[in-house]
Amino acid sequence: MKLQGEMMVPPWLESLLSTAFFTICPRHRDTPRNECNMYCLDCMDDAFCFYCRSSRHKDHHVIQIRRSSYHDVVRVAEIQKVLDISGVQTYVINSARVLFLNERPQPKISSSSSSSKGVSYLCEICSRSLLDPFRFCSLGCKLVGIRKKGDTSFVVGSNKKNEEEAMKQRREGITATRLASKQEGDDEELRERSPQEMYTSSASTPPHFNSRRRKGIPHRAPFAS
Repeated sequence: MKLQGEMMVPPWLESLLSTAFFTICPRHRDTPRNECNMYCLDCMDDAFCFYCRSSRHKDHHVIQIRRSSYHDVVRVAEIQKVLDISGVQTYVINSARVLFLNERPQPKISSSSSSSKGVSYLCEICSRSLLDPFRFCSLGCKLVGIRKKGDTSFVVGSNKKNEEEAMKQRREGITATRLASKQEGDDEELRERSPQEMYTSSASTPPHFNSRRRKGIPHRAPFAS
């Protein structure tokens, strides 16, 4: 299983997920745009800044990391060229579609509380609520899912059909759950009313009669003499 998992994951991914970004570049401390928000897929080394890219990684495959609410994200347009991101929740931030690199800390939600709060989709690894019927909230959680189950992959084009089928099943499962919950609620409402209450309710409603009365035959007034 371990060898199979290694074949499903590119060699640079774990290094990317464990890299610290947005530190000050030691080579360009006194220059603007000196934060380390670049990562080279060829070198698989530490993060670097805009100036290091021009001088040290000119012809390499480099991706840029961005931040959203103090968490690292990458644009889908960049990462999907080298990584199969199917099954990972994406978000639109500043008019660009992105996804998170790693799991974000949050209180875990139980299945009972999530249903009561209207949470439909949860990450399979960290139980974070998702907007759409995806399996994972981040690349890191998908990596853990591959290590545990081996039913998906990061290899581009390897599991598109499987992920589409999985998303379809998740949608159908959520719909069935909602219908079952609605049916249970309707049944509970009927059980709360006893037959005597139902009879009293129907009997207390007064019958409806036609209040319009038929007019009598008109009489002509006598002529004055």
